[in-house]
Amino acid sequence: MVKNKQEIERFAGLALIGAVVVGCGLILRSFASAIIWAAILCFATWPVYELLLKGLRGRHTLAAALMTVALVLVLLTPFLVVGLSFTDNIQSSLEWLNSHKEASIPPPPEWVSNIPLVGPKIAASWLELTESAEPILERARPWAQKSGMWLLQHSLDFAQGVFHLGVSLLIAFFLYRDGQGAVVRLRQGFQQISGDYAQRLLEVVTTTVKSVVYGVIGTGLVQGVVAGVGFGIVGAPSPVLLGLFTFFLSFVPCGPVIIWIGVAIRLFVQDQFGWGVFMVVYGLFLISSIDNIIKPYIFSRGSKLPFIVMLIGMLGGIATFGFIGVFLGPILLAVGYSLMKELIGPNPAGNPAQPTEKTAPAAQ
Repeated sequence: MVKNKQEIERFAGLALIGAVVVGCGLILRSFASAIIWAAILCFATWPVYELLLKGLRGRHTLAAALMTVALVLVLLTPFLVVGLSFTDNIQSSLEWLNSHKEASIPPPPEWVSNIPLVGPKIAASWLELTESAEPILERARPWAQKSGMWLLQHSLDFAQGVFHLGVSLLIAFFLYRDGQGAVVRLRQGFQQISGDYAQRLLEVVTTTVKSVVYGVIGTGLVQGVVAGVGFGIVGAPSPVLLGLFTFFLSFVPCGPVIIWIGVAIRLFVQDQFGWGVFMVVYGLFLISSIDNIIKPYIFSRGSKLPFIVMLIGMLGGIATFGFIGVFLGPILLAVGYSLMKELIGPNPAGNPAQPTEKTAPAAQ
């Protein structure tokens, strides 16, 4: 009888623990992406936090608050601005389409025919297009209107993603303030599970996370900000939204070029030749130089990752996590890819690969 009672109590205890675990999982399920992204942010920026903490003489709360404010200014504020103007931009675009139902492609500016060698041919082709473009425009207008309505319907998804991004920054504050002990316990746990090789795996994860956060997401955000400033200078419509598109296309090789060249062409068509030349120079020496100089430098010091891993990570992240998957997807897939290479690529002696000299030290 006593034995049966002990078994019943043990079973009830296990059931209670299981119920608590399931309940916690259900509660945290909606914020799993925000928690993971907060952990990645803290992991990648921990050296900066330690420097700030040292300068503030060990005041953890103040250092965590300042780091969180910095992340809000860098990550959250631009998307809040875009989100507030997103619906208005789409509605104004739809109104413009409705007011230009009978419009056609304008004739070429005078300066086009004055371009040496190719100018007259370009002007003739342009004139021919203006005469036969009405059927094309008629087909494009309904498609553009449907696209605008689709964007309006999915603007709620964007707002939800911005909300999750804000939640992740709030979580990051507590991770900065109280996360040092958790990192120590995590290291000890990995050490017990896989021995000394755990240190090598943590180094791989550290290098990969820093490469993606600094080399892909960081440079993409810088490109978006720099591009947005340039678009504002030349008077392009919705420069903040164009800067956001520049950030998204930074995951694609030469993707930002599509945006700033499009803005330059628009300026040339509107006879703003000086601003068009400025946009080309600004795009070549400022926007694109970030992608062609800074990003390769960061990746040369860290983990070299194929472009397809970044692209699939971004697209799969959006499909899985929504808007915040733009940040989360490439990082998780890149970490998985690097760990797979490490685990299935032993040296001929059958031992794990040794750390290279360029491997970044693990975050403390």
